Amino acid sequence: MNSKIERINAELARQISYIINYGLKDPRVSDGMISVTKVNAAADLKTAKVYVSFLSSDSAEAFAALKSAAGFIRNELKGKLDIRYMPELTFIKDDSIEYGIRLYGLIKEVNKNDSGR
Repeated sequence: MNSKIERINAELARQISYIINYGLKDPRVSDGMISVTKVNAAADLKTAKVYVSFLSSDSAEAFAALKSAAGFIRNELKGKLDIRYMPELTFIKDDSIEYGIRLYGLIKEVNKNDSGR
């Protein structure tokens, strides 16, 4: 991947995260913490996959709200980024943070059981 696309991916991730956390008024989204973990824009900038992770009680509802707000987020990006084509956004749920937290809990439990011996 070339450095121009990498820079665009980083800026897209930063701006999308800001819009999600401060620009969306949907109560389903503002309930918990949503993190943009990665953005993969196509080389022609027609599409971009946005990987998001949720730390909320109802991540399925928040994910549905994000998918429905994709057009709004794209329009907000048009005013923030100076690129010729604004990609169509596709949101993909990323469970890596939840998985890491679950693994940390298991390791902590194993260490606690080992220290009791």
